[in-house]
Amino acid sequence: MTSSQPGSARPSPPSESTPAKSTGRPLSPTEQRNPASSGLDDLDTLGVLRVLNAEDHAVIDAVAAALPQLAELVDIAADRMRRGGRVHYFGAGTSGRLGVLDASELLPTFNLEPGRVIGHIAGGQAALVNAVENAEDSGADGSAAGAELGPDDVAIGIAASGSTPYVGGALDAARANGAHTVLISNNPHASLAAKADVHIVLDTGPEVITGSTRLKAGTAQKLTLNGFSTALMVALGRTWDNLMVSVVATNAKLRERTVRILREAADLDDADARTLLERCDGDLKTAIVVSFTEAAPSLAASTLETHDGSVRAAIAELVGADAPTESDKASGPDDTGPGTVGA
Repeated sequence: MTSSQPGSARPSPPSESTPAKSTGRPLSPTEQRNPASSGLDDLDTLGVLRVLNAEDHAVIDAVAAALPQLAELVDIAADRMRRGGRVHYFGAGTSGRLGVLDASELLPTFNLEPGRVIGHIAGGQAALVNAVENAEDSGADGSAAGAELGPDDVAIGIAASGSTPYVGGALDAARANGAHTVLISNNPHASLAAKADVHIVLDTGPEVITGSTRLKAGTAQKLTLNGFSTALMVALGRTWDNLMVSVVATNAKLRERTVRILREAADLDDADARTLLERCDGDLKTAIVVSFTEAAPSLAASTLETHDGSVRAAIAELVGADAPTESDKASGPDDTGPGTVGA
């Protein structure tokens, strides 16, 4: 391979934005050839990586443009989850895997109960590691999955081209049952947009390798789902300040992280943090509430349960509306030690 610039050895590819013959819609940008990567196989390895990196810059802009819609979705989902509703992701291939990944990471990170945010992938569990032929073309399978939803639920279909039949079937069935439906796609002209209440477009343009939506489209979907689920967990009180207070300490590394978080949150030294955690049966949230309120661990735990695990709400109930924040704890009077609420 040479170190020539993309397109130097060949003419630029023709535009492919004309309507597809079968649908009359413009070809999805994700299926169009990218002039910026013409001649890609003539480049040396560093040249290929530079093209990929340069194109990835479009991802940040695409996600930024969608943030107002994403914020509205977070608020809707939080309201429904407080009523007992659930969030469901539906996708095929890369999109489906990203949905399953995002949902599965919420339990260890935020101690989210199983079945609250659920990822569905066309072809089932086998499709997570192997391509399942024709699975994405089954609108019936999508419809069966979407039929599980109810009026308090949120259905989020993820499809780069915005035309995946499995996703369309899921959105149709979920919407018929009263769920709030959203399509996340990388195609401004997505054919499935009419099946959703909201269409969030991540306009990342043509891929470096034509049609390879595991690249820019997938990266934008990953960032969007990360942002959505993280903001949702913050809204539901699964963090305190910017600390991961809902972490499930299932191994030595996470147990040590729990100690560090408590030290940061309550301004404790290592020994005092470990002692307090032991008093609270290792529950980090209970320990934080105890440190600020002097409540008994059992009362702190029951108050947290009343407020769906929100540390801030539990502290507010136990000491009043003027409950101290982490910054108050760190910068308060010298005689306000851990476990004591300042005047």
